[in-house]
Amino acid sequence: MNKKGVKTALLGCLLMSTTAFSQTRPDSDKIAASQAGASPLYFDVSASNIPVIEAGDFNNELECNVRAGFPGFFEKVNAGKKVVVAFIGGSITQANFGYRLQTAKYLEQTYPQASFQWINAGVSGTGTELGAFRINEQVLSHQPDLIFVEFAVNGAYAAGMEGMIRQTIKKNPNTAICLLYTILTGQTAFYQKNDLPPNIKGLEQIAAHYDLPSVNLGMEPASLEAAGKLIWKGNPADPNKILFSEDGIHPTTAGGNLYAAAIARAFKKIEAAKPLKKKELPKPLITAAWEEATMVDPSTLPVPDKGWRVLSTGTDPNLKKFSPWFSNVLSANKPGATFSFRFKGDMLGVFDIGGPEVGQLEWIIDGKPIKLSKEKEGSFIYYQAKDTTATDVLNRFNSYCNNRYRGQFDVIKVPQGDHFVTVTLSGQKADKLTILPEDKRADIIQHPEKYDQTAIYLGRILLRGTLLK
Repeated sequence: MNKKGVKTALLGCLLMSTTAFSQTRPDSDKIAASQAGASPLYFDVSASNIPVIEAGDFNNELECNVRAGFPGFFEKVNAGKKVVVAFIGGSITQANFGYRLQTAKYLEQTYPQASFQWINAGVSGTGTELGAFRINEQVLSHQPDLIFVEFAVNGAYAAGMEGMIRQTIKKNPNTAICLLYTILTGQTAFYQKNDLPPNIKGLEQIAAHYDLPSVNLGMEPASLEAAGKLIWKGNPADPNKILFSEDGIHPTTAGGNLYAAAIARAFKKIEAAKPLKKKELPKPLITAAWEEATMVDPSTLPVPDKGWRVLSTGTDPNLKKFSPWFSNVLSANKPGATFSFRFKGDMLGVFDIGGPEVGQLEWIIDGKPIKLSKEKEGSFIYYQAKDTTATDVLNRFNSYCNNRYRGQFDVIKVPQGDHFVTVTLSGQKADKLTILPEDKRADIIQHPEKYDQTAIYLGRILLRGTLLK
């Protein structure tokens, strides 16, 4: 298949995955609710007091693809050296007992001679596009020996996954990478037919191209479900059956144990295969664009006093829970506040904190006010900068900003090149009451003054390119 054919096939997989297996509104609310804060970047397994999972005797050849394996990782753990292991993904990775803690505990018990340092770079409700922007700061800067990547149920945007992989190999070709494929409601049926869900097929093409190990975590749950021993989604009822999840996507502790057991079996299989091939950076399968993705701390920019100020998240009770992501934010609360920067690339955006009082941003790029047209590429949603009829502000208030604070991001695509960008806190106010669903309007009706404000809490500027002085 030629490069164009690969892109078309991957896009088809992504479109199928985002339409056929969508969540219900109550389930989506539960997922969105988990975006209410950041987790500490480093975590201690011993402090969690969890039992060691058993690998079990489940066997399916499709569960794990060894490929180039983890030769550098096994060399270091067997020599009793310090190893850094990072987990990057969405809410299943960020959450405790989704698989991450159980996996870490298993590895510590299996390789007691080694000294482990653990990184949790899970950000709930986000996919590989934000992952590509943040992997360097939150993962690669800590020089990991092994990275687990879990984004299969968060859009499975393959181009973003390729960007994360290419950034990792460029930074350190000895870093081991393992793709983890979680699944959601309806997808056990594929495994029960010895097939793969379409979104995972797309990611598997990426894994095969870069010769990376991958693990299908849902195969044993699918087998247990077919045998009548597991309920994929529901409430605890039958003590003789395993309840995998309550919302169809986030594992219970028992579900997380099954996911971790699949990883344990994969480690046995990969170590026994003893692959010795070193990773090299091949030509991109889809695009090399996402290897240029990065994040910039706006509080480090030479911002003149034009209404913006650096605010410590540690001193604000509403923002403190986001301090593991942003120790400071660039904040403004008076319309007209502006700051500027230059960059070379084709995409820019914001990774910020939403809440009741947040407002809207206006953008002037290369001297022209731009309008924003919402576009979609597979599961990747972005704004295209245009000078035709479209919205002229980037609204930071959304349907989940009712009386609470959440991490969120948006990006704007521009022509490739050097750009001078001016960001202004807009005086336009969104109709927040109509943005909120009816069941989330109680607080704004009771406390309208809380919402009748215009503030921004900017944690990072997102760039697909390079910041220029």
